[in-house]
Amino acid sequence: MSATEPTRAARWALSPALAGGALAVLAAFLVGAALIAAAGVNPLTAYAALFESALGSRNGIAETLLRTVPLALCGLGVALAFRSGVFNVGAEGQLFLGGTAAAAVGVAGAGWPSVLLLPAMAMAAMLAGALWSGVAAVLKLRFRADELITTIMLNYVAIHFVSYLLHGPLKDPNAALAQTTRLTNEARLPVLLAGTRLHAGILMAIVAAALAHLFLWKRTNGFRLRVVGLNPRAAENAGMNVRAMIVFGFLICGALSGLAGFAEVSGVQRRMIENLSPGFGYTAIMVALLGATSPLGVLAAAFLFAALQIGATTMESAAGVPSTLTTIIQGLVVLFLIGRSAAPMLRDKIAARRVT
Repeated sequence: MSATEPTRAARWALSPALAGGALAVLAAFLVGAALIAAAGVNPLTAYAALFESALGSRNGIAETLLRTVPLALCGLGVALAFRSGVFNVGAEGQLFLGGTAAAAVGVAGAGWPSVLLLPAMAMAAMLAGALWSGVAAVLKLRFRADELITTIMLNYVAIHFVSYLLHGPLKDPNAALAQTTRLTNEARLPVLLAGTRLHAGILMAIVAAALAHLFLWKRTNGFRLRVVGLNPRAAENAGMNVRAMIVFGFLICGALSGLAGFAEVSGVQRRMIENLSPGFGYTAIMVALLGATSPLGVLAAAFLFAALQIGATTMESAAGVPSTLTTIIQGLVVLFLIGRSAAPMLRDKIAARRVT
């Protein structure tokens, strides 16, 4: 590659996908501003309060990065699954099972040194998430079950199964709530920024995004994954193992979502609780779409959505705007992304009618 030739990351930064995503975000914020104004509040005041809370202080940035971790890890898993042509929307259940497995290993391994215990917890979480996602893979390949339906249903099964474990076998006998025993210091991810809750999970998310980017664009299997996702019949005719790539799409989504569960248990909650996730796995679908299923784009989208969620409470208290408006904005981003692809079709139809 010549010195003047742009890198793939630079080409992505200048790509139509990024421009379309930026326009979708801008349009969502403009519609959100109209809704805020209709409620009798100055949109500039509301948005200033939102971003001041999320990005205007040391602790605000730390909390935003903290929320970025599960969104980025789940979003990467969903994006890689989408790349393989698999519509795996089961990240939420996979996250819960991953967090439960991590907590179980952390409690059982109390007394182990961190250098052994933390990797064991992470591996257990990834394995649990991958195995649960693998159930949907078997249903798809063996029985031709639609993964969009099976993964959604498996979310509910996983969450209720975790609830049973926390009320029963894994429950802390000294606690009134459904939760595991509190993890020891050796089972906790180290804090990166003193005085905040920001832990080493953010490094895991960054490394995972970098590795996913290299895998997709620098490795042969990454190329095969993309080809299978774009045209499985052509991939099969070219001699590629389509079934293996589909299975990989399921398993990597489960593994990364399980890793997100580990990060929440070890870095934030310090134990497994019933309400581990406020919907990280579902928001990750929007993160993957906004990031155009590009690992670097997913990381950026996760940060944006994290900032919106962290700033929502302050926007409500400071400007009197309901925090649920940020959820509306997130949904509008996805709607505008979908509408972006429909616009050229509509334009072509209008042009065809004028000709006739």
